[in-house]
Amino acid sequence: MTTLQIGDRAPDFSAVAQDGRRVNLNDYLGRQTLVVFFYPKDGTSICTKEACGFRDAYEDFVGAGAAVIGVSSDSEKSHRSFAEKRQLPYTLLSDSDKSLRRAFRVPNTWGIFPGRVTYVIDKIGIVRHVFNAQFTADRHVQEALAIVRRLAEEGSPAAG
Repeated sequence: MTTLQIGDRAPDFSAVAQDGRRVNLNDYLGRQTLVVFFYPKDGTSICTKEACGFRDAYEDFVGAGAAVIGVSSDSEKSHRSFAEKRQLPYTLLSDSDKSLRRAFRVPNTWGIFPGRVTYVIDKIGIVRHVFNAQFTADRHVQEALAIVRRLAEEGSPAAG
């Protein structure tokens, strides 16, 4: 299974967030660039570092016209606790049935661990960047923010 590639259309999705609301891709199309980062598990060291990195850069993402969504197989309750404890200002989606991972074709690491992949999706729903690295949490944030800023600077219909 190969992950989504740059230029692919992002899959439509619908999942429940930590606050109980249903979130869909269509909520963002035509309005915002979307950063979707898949991570293995709430509260683990690398996942916490990544989540907090997106938290710390959140205003930069928003300022560049992007929304941020984190996705793991943890429950809504686990996400709610994780978001509260770490003061995460963005949406966390529960993917307990792994349907989002399948739709985005997120590979497992070494065939067993849920992968850590970040996608940047433009306003018209096209994947503009894919970053796949299991053990480098900081780079997910840096790479995504650089692409979001570039899209905002381009001022193209897909970016702004």
